[in-house]
Amino acid sequence: MSKEFKHQGLDHLAVAVRNTEEALKLWRDRLGFPVVCSEVVNGGVVRLTHLDLGNTHLQLVEPLTPDHPLRDWLRRNGDGLHHFCLKVENIDRAMESSPLPTAPKPHEGTQGKRAVFVDKAATNGIILEYTGA
Repeated sequence: MSKEFKHQGLDHLAVAVRNTEEALKLWRDRLGFPVVCSEVVNGGVVRLTHLDLGNTHLQLVEPLTPDHPLRDWLRRNGDGLHHFCLKVENIDRAMESSPLPTAPKPHEGTQGKRAVFVDKAATNGIILEYTGA
């Protein structure tokens, strides 16, 4: 029996950046969004910095290794909106009940949360992520 997919709203909007400190000059210093947390995850390959927008977070995503796939994305597109993320109660249940195919296994997200990307071929090229609450 198939379980119904449920989400709990928008978790964050992710902006890919070449340099977090430079990006903070805009988002924190000029626009006044406070930093909630900043950490290096996934074995040191990416820095995630969350800023509070009031009703959701803005996540700055900076690749830290030269071979990180986001480097190619940044070369093609420059700093900019990369994906949006929906909050789910349980990532394993969300993967089982998702109406769209997901990656085969979750990755480490902010503050130890598990997250998974949806196959972008199923979303007309829009990158969508689910993260556990």
